[in-house]
Amino acid sequence: MTTIFNDWQSEFPVTQKYVYMNHAGVAPLSKRVQKAMVDFVEDATVNGAVNVDDWVDTVEECRDSAAELMNAESTEIAFMKNTTQGILIAANGIDWNTGDNVVTTSVEFPANVYPWWSLNDRYGVETRMVPEKDGVIHLQDLIDTIDDKTRALTISHVEFASGYRNDITAIGEICQQRDIWFVVDAIQSLGAIMVDVKKSKIDILAADGHKWMLAPEGAAVFYCSDSKRDRLINTNLGWAGVVNPRDFLDYDITQKPDATRFEEGSYNTTGIYGLNAAINLLKQVRIKNIENRILDLTNKLIIGLEQKGYKVVTSKCKSDRAGIVIFESNSYTPTELFNLLQDNNIIAAERGNGIRISPHFYNTESEIEQILNILPDN
Repeated sequence: MTTIFNDWQSEFPVTQKYVYMNHAGVAPLSKRVQKAMVDFVEDATVNGAVNVDDWVDTVEECRDSAAELMNAESTEIAFMKNTTQGILIAANGIDWNTGDNVVTTSVEFPANVYPWWSLNDRYGVETRMVPEKDGVIHLQDLIDTIDDKTRALTISHVEFASGYRNDITAIGEICQQRDIWFVVDAIQSLGAIMVDVKKSKIDILAADGHKWMLAPEGAAVFYCSDSKRDRLINTNLGWAGVVNPRDFLDYDITQKPDATRFEEGSYNTTGIYGLNAAINLLKQVRIKNIENRILDLTNKLIIGLEQKGYKVVTSKCKSDRAGIVIFESNSYTPTELFNLLQDNNIIAAERGNGIRISPHFYNTESEIEQILNILPDN
C-alpha cells in the first residue's frame, strides 16, 4: 500500500522541488487539476461560450461528486467563492431574536468568528466562545455553555491552530436534540478524513477547496440540509437563485427549490473545473485510504518529534486528529525552525508558538524522515 501511495508523487509536480507539508494552508495542484483548468480556459479562449452546455454539465458533475464526498444529496450542495461566504449565509440567514446566542470556541479561524460577532450590533445576538484546554475542546464545556437562548453552534471540524479533531457526531446529536442550528467549518477536514453530514446531523457546512481537497482557491462547497433549507433566510438572493434565471425580463422572485438558491450569480467556472478534477482524484484514491495514510504519516512524525525532544501540541490519539501536527521547541523560535525547513525546501507553516506540518496522502515516509533529520535535537 505504501508503494501505491508513493506512486502518486508523479501526479504532483511540486514534489520535484519541495517536500510540501502545508496542505492546511494552501495545497499544490495536481497535473489533472491543472489540465482541467487549462482545457476550460483554452475552450473559452477559442470558442467563447459556444460550449456552455458542457460547462453546465461539468458544474453538475462536480455538484454530484461534492455531495458524494460528504454523504449529502446533490440538492443540498451549492458552490461558493470561499468558506467565509458559506458561513456568512448561515450567520445572516438564521431568524434571530434579541437575546439569542451562538456557541463557538475561542480558537476558531476568523472566518468562523467575525460573521457571528457582527450579529451583536444588528440583532443583539451574543457569541459565546468556549476556551480550549491543553489543545482540546471538551464536549462538556460546549454543553455547559448552551442554554435555552442558544440558536446555533458553530465549530471547525478540525482546529487550524492545534489540529484537534472535534467530535462533530456527538455535537450534532446534542444540537438536534435541542433544535440548535449546527454549522461546521470543514475546510481542515474535507478531503483528508471521512465527513458524513447525515451521521453527524450537520445543518450547514462550508469548505473551500484549496486545502485538503487539493483544488484551486476560490472554489468552495456549501451544504445546507434539505430539512433546514426553507428555514434559512436567503439574504443574498441574486438572479441565479430564482426558478427561471434565464427569463431575464420576466421578473419572478420565487427561489429555486434546492441549495442552488444560494448561488447569487455566475460561477467561477475555471475554479469549478479544477475542483471537479480534484474531487475525482480523491474519489479514485478513496477518502478512507487517504485518512489512514495521513494518520500513519502524522503518527510517524509525532513519534520522531518526541524522540528529538519537541513538545507535540496536537493530540497523539488518532481519533482526535487529522492531517495537522503542531510542535513547539524550548531551544528554537518558530521562525528559526521555519527558516531552517524552508532553506531545505521543506514547506511548513508557523502557527502560534510552534510549527505546523500537514502532509497529504501523496507524501512519503522518507519525506517525514527528511524533516526529522533536518530538525536539530531540542
